Amino acid sequence: MISKVIEKAFNEQLGAETYSAYLYWSMSAALEDMQLPGFAQWMRAQAAEEMTHAAKFYHHLAERGGRIRLGEVAAPLADWESLQKMFEDVLKHERHVTALIHNLVELAAKEKDYAAAVFLQWFVSEQVEEEAGVELILAKLKMIADGKSGLYMLDKEMGQRPIQGD
Repeated sequence: MISKVIEKAFNEQLGAETYSAYLYWSMSAALEDMQLPGFAQWMRAQAAEEMTHAAKFYHHLAERGGRIRLGEVAAPLADWESLQKMFEDVLKHERHVTALIHNLVELAAKEKDYAAAVFLQWFVSEQVEEEAGVELILAKLKMIADGKSGLYMLDKEMGQRPIQGD
């Protein structure tokens, strides 16, 4: 049985992961408007991954007898001044999610919830990967600066990321 403290925190994280998906779908729509279909594809893949993360929290709660409570999901931003600013926002958001996961790890330790602690280790590793991937994209964007041919090539590269469930 899961404690009410962990149950509440995991329900909040389920909402945070869902918001992440909304944010990335919004970014994908903005990228479509910017005529960057590869980047839009990458963001749709990111959104699908975030929904998978939300589902992991959902299933963990259900498996441990917790009550799943779905809250409101705030509307994300819809416009960004530039592609680089968008990815700076992605990095900022992923760092925020990392902090949320770390807080959950600390809470699981405090509550002596070893099942939650083991479950959360996957997310700790995932966040390292998430941040590193976005940092690499930002480095590439800075490298090409305003070069249209470089942007074209990077857009094609970004479009190679498959979307889970497709």
